[in-house]
Amino acid sequence: MNDFAARRHMMVEAQLRPSAIDDERLLQAMGQVPREAFLPRALKGVAYGDEDIVLGDGRRLIEPLVLGKLLQAAAVRPSDVALVIGCTTGYSAAVLGRLTSTVFCLGADAEQLAQAEKVFAEIGCDNAVPVVGDPAEGHPAQAPFDVILIAGAVSVVPEKLKAQLAEGGRLATVLQSGRAGKAAVITRVGQAFGMVTPYDAAAPEVPELRPAPAFTF
Repeated sequence: MNDFAARRHMMVEAQLRPSAIDDERLLQAMGQVPREAFLPRALKGVAYGDEDIVLGDGRRLIEPLVLGKLLQAAAVRPSDVALVIGCTTGYSAAVLGRLTSTVFCLGADAEQLAQAEKVFAEIGCDNAVPVVGDPAEGHPAQAPFDVILIAGAVSVVPEKLKAQLAEGGRLATVLQSGRAGKAAVITRVGQAFGMVTPYDAAAPEVPELRPAPAFTF
């Protein structure tokens, strides 16, 4: 077992399992996907820490525990088609790729997504598809989705993203209000959407999904 593989094992055993993550498929996926492969050389050494990783340009990689708890709450199935927003490194999509049939990784930066695509090829993640586009618009060409993961915090979930859920589809994110945050899972039932907020959570904001400033008079 190399050093990174040992750190991955410790992430699963010391961070995820003790925090009530008990989905064995999810634990196996997070124990297999090399998180360090999605980071620049200078940050590979902190790949398996229990904090968000600052990437620069206002971007952060969500910490493993929050990602794991969101995916567990979304009850991901092998037949699901998924969409990931807010993680242009590709790491979250690679984990979801181990759990679903197909996953689309949506972002606005073509260069970042090209790098993610390169890593997908290197690690054999052939069901993850990078897509350049506006995260707030989602990916209507491939909708509806069984799972939409917003890999970060939002103050409001865009209606256009909710509308791209399949019947019974789940959208998982961290819903932020001021400094407080809660994990949120939104489920589509017909034309209605139910939401549960099962636990407190914190995650970096997804800047592309920040609501436009409201005009005041």
